[in-house]
Amino acid sequence: QVQLVESGGGLVQAGTSLTPSCAASGLTFSRNAMGWVRQTPGKEREFIADITRGGGNIGYADSVKGRFTISGENDKNTVYLQMNDLKHENAAVYYCEAKAQYSTIWDYWGKGTQVTVSS
Repeated sequence: QVQLVESGGGLVQAGTSLTPSCAASGLTFSRNAMGWVRQTPGKEREFIADITRGGGNIGYADSVKGRFTISGENDKNTVYLQMNDLKHENAAVYYCEAKAQYSTIWDYWGKGTQVTVSS
């Protein structure tokens, strides 16, 4: 059974950094694509970043390029999203997602971690 558990969200001031993490069980970071999406009330989930092949391939949404960094640790089966210079518009619930091996769609999601950005 696959489980994705996010942690590390919170309330931060604009301009600061936060690094939520996603601990995965039931799949292997080095073989499964993993990523982050976010959602705010009334809006659809928005792609943020993904990482595949244990870090060999990485992609970002244009809106976060240069400020956010996705990374992972094979031995901990954990993916991180380092978010720098946070802005009010970055406030959202951040969800971890993963694909089953060889899958072309996202198959699993965590319950999310709330990120709030204050002035």
